[in-house]
Amino acid sequence: MGFTPKERYDAQDLVRIVAQLRAPQGGCPWDREQTHTSIRMNFIEETYEAVDAIDQNDAHLLCEELGDVMLQVALHSQMEAEKGTFTFDDVCDGICKKLIYRHPHVFGEESAAATTGQALANWEALKNAEKGRATAKDRLESVPRSFPALMRAAKLQKRAGAYGFAYQEPEDALNDVKDELAELEQAMQGRENAAEEVGDLLFAVAGLARALGVDPEQVLTGASDRYQSRIIRCEELAGSETLAGLNDEERRALWRQAKNEEQSSKV
Repeated sequence: MGFTPKERYDAQDLVRIVAQLRAPQGGCPWDREQTHTSIRMNFIEETYEAVDAIDQNDAHLLCEELGDVMLQVALHSQMEAEKGTFTFDDVCDGICKKLIYRHPHVFGEESAAATTGQALANWEALKNAEKGRATAKDRLESVPRSFPALMRAAKLQKRAGAYGFAYQEPEDALNDVKDELAELEQAMQGRENAAEEVGDLLFAVAGLARALGVDPEQVLTGASDRYQSRIIRCEELAGSETLAGLNDEERRALWRQAKNEEQSSKV
């Protein structure tokens, strides 16, 4: 199956190219061998790379990374098209119908949503009705276990909050963190269930972040960025000395200096 080069391609060209790559005759051996499972992590990695482009505010890179994400969609759709289950067009049809259904204030007869909060509430209500999520069990079990752990914790707590099972006030959430920390200290003394208590503490901290109105995944990313930059600065400050060759007090001194420099730069 041949393919004529063009000056500019569109979504249907992508579908045809992917179909040719997976064709039994004249296709690519690697692409032909892939399955949903074998390229599962590729999908996750490409999505995170697109998110990184957003964080860098790099429109050119974002355009490229979104193309990589679209490739993953096209590949998974082609695998199902080969089985006769659905096609890329079916995917597009499904999301278009979903957007129209969940925006009756835009595409239907209902009056426009007055606020962002009302629009989100309408979306959630229609989504739950569409998917038959009538109970807390339905809503909680629909949160994917494949989410990053911190993201899943926040999502579960948000949904449980609709039933009164998540802290709304930061003070209450902070007290829960203190309680979990005390339980962890007890577990460490007995060397039992420490791992479980660490998990409970992290879950409680995610609840505190939610009560404060901040995204735990994002703030932890920020903390990781600061940690990384401070370690790198410590290495720079150490000069000819290696970090591993320093004693604890020397490392703490460098850490304090790096932290102070960082905070001074923000003033």
